[in-house]
Amino acid sequence: MTSLLRFQRHFSPSDSFIAAGKKPYQCSLCKTILSNKTDLVQHLQIHKGKQPYQCSDCLKEFSDKLKLEEHLLLHEERKPDESSVCLKTYKNKSAIEKHADVQTDKKQYLCSVCLKDFSHKSDLVKHTRIHTGEKPYQCSECLKVFSQNSHLIQHMRVHTGEKPHHCSMCLKDFSHKSALIKHIRVHTGEKPYQCPECQKGFSQNSHLVQHLRVHTREKPYHCPECLREFSHKSALVKHMRVHTGEKPYQCSECQRDFSDKSVLVKHMRVHTGEKPYQCSVCYKTFSHKSALEQHKRVHTGEKPFQCSECLKEFSQNSNLLKHMRLHSEEK
Repeated sequence: MTSLLRFQRHFSPSDSFIAAGKKPYQCSLCKTILSNKTDLVQHLQIHKGKQPYQCSDCLKEFSDKLKLEEHLLLHEERKPDESSVCLKTYKNKSAIEKHADVQTDKKQYLCSVCLKDFSHKSDLVKHTRIHTGEKPYQCSECLKVFSQNSHLIQHMRVHTGEKPHHCSMCLKDFSHKSALIKHIRVHTGEKPYQCPECQKGFSQNSHLVQHLRVHTREKPYHCPECLREFSHKSALVKHMRVHTGEKPYQCSECQRDFSDKSVLVKHMRVHTGEKPYQCSVCYKTFSHKSALEQHKRVHTGEKPFQCSECLKEFSQNSNLLKHMRLHSEEK
């Protein structure tokens, strides 16, 4: 039995609950009804003897989400404390103590392995797992393990399809906050990552890393067949199809296969008749950019292809090749 089937045995969405707008997920072990699949996964940990809910203020653990919520009220009911450094107020003593450690740069918890220090004990506990390799949080769907509970919660969205982060501009949904932040830059045009060589800006750090290889000429990706080097992994993936013969992109009209998606896009214009490239001089349109570039030479008079024998110039390479045959016939 797969882990997914094992998981499905523990819940049964009820049509009557859904219709009434109530909680549709029910634990088959104790009949507790929960609002979503993620909560059910957390709940099942209770039957395994675990306490999956932790207070962010005092780190106390609870087996029940409601008990954690009741406990959090105790922190909220306390008189607000004020930071002596920045005058910011907090609802409980533990929160202001954590804040004070940050403000004063107080780091009293030391890692015994690498001697890195931390302001909070909880941060040290999480850090220690880097050295021990401990991953105490396991996904009940695919059994993948994680070192932090927050990582498990994010991972569960792969199975539940939950996307709690929403773009206020286009209403697109995302499963991770970091993905939303990157997406918002599409609307704002923000490019916080700048190349120190040419000052070109990028919206994502990964794009800057790839761009820097233009300046460093670094080519970290190597073809195992012919040892050719590439600066981008995507370029290596495309190149490998030369050796494997793989053509994963198929035309839906004529079933012709292609190794490169961009080539398929160009090919589709044969069927659709689309001509997205237009000459700014005579407004003639073309289906390929290369055809437009060739056409522009009619207006500019440019002839970039030269015969090495007689130095005659041509506007197109094909015309040069035809011309070169005249010299070969003469010999």
